[in-house]
Amino acid sequence: MPMTLPVIGLPGHAAGRRKFPASPTAGGVTGWDYERMPRSVLVVDDDAGFRDLATRILTSWGHAVIGEAGSVAEALAQAARLRPDTVLVDIGLPDGDGFSLTEQLVAMPWTVHVVLISSEADRTTVQAARRAGADSFVPKDELPSVALRQLIEGW
Repeated sequence: MPMTLPVIGLPGHAAGRRKFPASPTAGGVTGWDYERMPRSVLVVDDDAGFRDLATRILTSWGHAVIGEAGSVAEALAQAARLRPDTVLVDIGLPDGDGFSLTEQLVAMPWTVHVVLISSEADRTTVQAARRAGADSFVPKDELPSVALRQLIEGW
């Protein structure tokens, strides 16, 4: 099961990042299948094979993978240009790390959800993900999990 972090920005949380209603009825959102709205996703990993796998999984769930990046610099440029809803970020990147990239992504002028991924998972990784502002952490071997799909579709 993915090691998910609590959604940041709900009322009462200091970060206050959420800029849209937390539920279909909050704020008068009606007529949408809120839980099934496709998300635009940017996939960031230095392994092209993993990016391809993640892209295939996410598109099979109905999401639009609008870009891929293999480095921090590429990810920041793609994010600024494409403005994704969600960014799937590997922790280990050739020109930096996913934690610092997450901090930069969540500071963007729109709401972006970040899911950190890594082949190595432990309690300190989850805590570092939370401190960086990630919405969740998922071990790479659990990428095709139902829990990750529900997490992304619930935003």
